[in-house]
Amino acid sequence: MTQHTLRDELGTPNIVDRSVFEAELAALRVRETAHTREGDAIAAARRRLPMIEVDGATRLIGKSGPATLLDAFEGRRMLIAYYFMWHAGHPAPEQCEGCTWVASQVRELSYLHSRDATFAVFAQGPYEESARYHAFMGWEMPWYAAPQESLEKLLVGREIGMMHIVCYLREGPKVFETYWTTRRGVEAMDNSYRLLDLSVYGRQETWEDSPAGWPKPRNGKQNMRNNGRPIPQWPRLKAGYSDDLGTGSH
Repeated sequence: MTQHTLRDELGTPNIVDRSVFEAELAALRVRETAHTREGDAIAAARRRLPMIEVDGATRLIGKSGPATLLDAFEGRRMLIAYYFMWHAGHPAPEQCEGCTWVASQVRELSYLHSRDATFAVFAQGPYEESARYHAFMGWEMPWYAAPQESLEKLLVGREIGMMHIVCYLREGPKVFETYWTTRRGVEAMDNSYRLLDLSVYGRQETWEDSPAGWPKPRNGKQNMRNNGRPIPQWPRLKAGYSDDLGTGSH
């Protein structure tokens, strides 16, 4: 069966004239606007959360060697840290597809910097392996590794090894945690799925409420992997970049 035939067999919306289409879209726009306003209200409440002091001297490892949480601010007032899941000793194809998905979409940082905010990734595993992955993927954001004893301080009460976004505020040498989120909360870094949300077939995930005949992921799994690898790895390999993480297999 050809790809063309497969596409023809997918469900499609009803065909109507422009006036009907615009009327239904206008009704949906009321809900979209309410959703946007509620998001604004939630963000306002988030800005009013209390904060908790954390140890700015907590040890990290960066490209220049030993570093601290305070160093990761790069002199700015705020730090947005993404805690990257890491499978120590595993080759590139076995690294986290979800973390690769969101990290691959964080490219231009100048807008964050203009608001006195730094973005950095804290890999939850050995620096040497994860830094090679950072290079293989062509990422340019600041990259650190957080040792286990540091993760126990930085992620107290949370699941170490899970993806997290944690926001910090610096006041002189003191560091405070102001917000954190995990799991689908890390979609704050995403634009691909947010754009797909606007499309007729959406994200094509099993949990989505879609009409009958709309495409769903193969084998009931999320489409963050293709042929055994996180999707963004394939263009890097095609361009000739090595995925050798020094783990003995790649």
